[in-house]
Amino acid sequence: MEQNKFRAQISRAAIEKLYISMRHLLIRGHYKPTGVSGEAMIESLLSLKPEIYGSIADPEKVELNGLLYIFQRLPIGIEQCQFIKLISREGLESSSFTPIIPAKRRRNCYRVDKKQMLIEMTRGRSDIYDVLTHLTFMFIEAEKIKYNSTDSKSKKKREWKKLEQIVKQIELGEEYNMEVGCTYLSTILGRTYNETLIACEKFAGARGVNSLFQIVYWMGRLSIDEQVSKLDREITFSSSLRNVIGHHIYGEQWADRIKNYLVEKDLFDLPIQIISANLHSVQNCLYATTAIKKKVKYNKFSELMGEVSKPNNGKLRKLINQYALKNGMHVLNDESGTNITVQIFEIDQDDFSRMAKDLGWIDFKQKKQKTLILMMDYAFGEQAYETMDELLKPIYVDGKEKSLNVKSINIMGKAGILAGEKGDIMIPDAHIFEGTADNYPFKNELNKKEFEGNGLGVYDGTMVTVLGTSLQSRDILEYFLTSSWNGSGLEMEGAHYQKAIQSASKIRKHIDKNVKLRYAYYASDNPLKTGSTLASGSLGIEGIEPTYLITSRILLGIAKQ
Repeated sequence: MEQNKFRAQISRAAIEKLYISMRHLLIRGHYKPTGVSGEAMIESLLSLKPEIYGSIADPEKVELNGLLYIFQRLPIGIEQCQFIKLISREGLESSSFTPIIPAKRRRNCYRVDKKQMLIEMTRGRSDIYDVLTHLTFMFIEAEKIKYNSTDSKSKKKREWKKLEQIVKQIELGEEYNMEVGCTYLSTILGRTYNETLIACEKFAGARGVNSLFQIVYWMGRLSIDEQVSKLDREITFSSSLRNVIGHHIYGEQWADRIKNYLVEKDLFDLPIQIISANLHSVQNCLYATTAIKKKVKYNKFSELMGEVSKPNNGKLRKLINQYALKNGMHVLNDESGTNITVQIFEIDQDDFSRMAKDLGWIDFKQKKQKTLILMMDYAFGEQAYETMDELLKPIYVDGKEKSLNVKSINIMGKAGILAGEKGDIMIPDAHIFEGTADNYPFKNELNKKEFEGNGLGVYDGTMVTVLGTSLQSRDILEYFLTSSWNGSGLEMEGAHYQKAIQSASKIRKHIDKNVKLRYAYYASDNPLKTGSTLASGSLGIEGIEPTYLITSRILLGIAKQ
């Protein structure tokens, strides 16, 4: 136990050093990845050895799953860019530049020319740290590629020259022999032929990324050019980004638009139930069975959602959306830069009663009072504090201060689980903010018993709010699991939401101090289990059962209030 604690302390120190380095570089405005500042970040990341980055500490083996993970979250073509600049929203959205949106992270990026990529950061510090961590990992792997592709005199090996020929064929649209290419590529990656072939197929099937041949070539080429031709890579931060970060500019615009819309539609004074979750969950629970009951044969609601979620069933999703819009749903697409879409549902007892019975719904007597559900898409890290803090602030209407009539705040999120499996459920009773003294115990209106008996593992205890999922080491996570902290999982928003909620209810008196809180998470990964980290792929169809089970319990709790 003491040994685990000692290793956890080392890892904690590495995270803190990395965190401080990134804050310093953001204030400074620029750095070179292989310069003194960049090397300090690389050293910290190598010391930490995050689970999601697999073989990052191996000096020769290139981590393939980790590369796929980051390139699905970075703009396509970034591996080709010598200069990367992080910016705020600065008017490029109305320019002639075509925005590049990463497949698994919603942010606008712009390829200015062959050598420069701009990445728009409007979701707070967590988003910036996320990008910088991914870039640092990319540079570490690029150095391995350079090492495996050149000899002691910096002369390019035969395998590198063959890779260069294959990339030229790809760019010209010519056919090439993948199996032959993988034999050359395996040497450069320090991997077996079979590992390389599997990775090539994964990259080829992924949306929004270049082929593994192109990515490896350009990563290695920029690294080699920096050593041989002194063409330094550089990361910069625009002055606008450095000025606005932490000032809630985007969150305030987002929240004001929502509250002004409620005033305009004469909905502001209604009881409001706030939910943070994925956009389809509440809509489908309330409307799907009625909207498409004659289109699909099914026995359980989860089977219906399995059909709806299939890529080729866009027509079913459209039918549900159209039905919802005609029966009380409003949609506010984001215009501020937060990338958080909002759905507003005007509902009463009849709307709740449309829910599928196998979700645990039971009929009960209740006044037919209309209530509003304000459904916000997932926030990202510290952005959760910014958006919730601004949303709960009063607004001035006709010169008078008015606050939202908030009755409950409900958070459903994806999280890493420490004791269970993918798809299991976590019910927290406290959030602790990793690396700080910020701890947020609370009364959760949801409990473990509500979720038992459904074939899923259910765990309660403390949730750890982390600085970034990419920064977690096995040592820290095992310490949280086995120590008196009783950690059940890790996520990035819980403590930030609680900071805003407790401030608004208990200190600033913006909302009722007895507002109901419901938190539940479903496991998207298990970072302590090999092959179950986020880098191993998305939860997929396994996520349907826990998503709708949690959503139904939240809606049932709201209906009974």
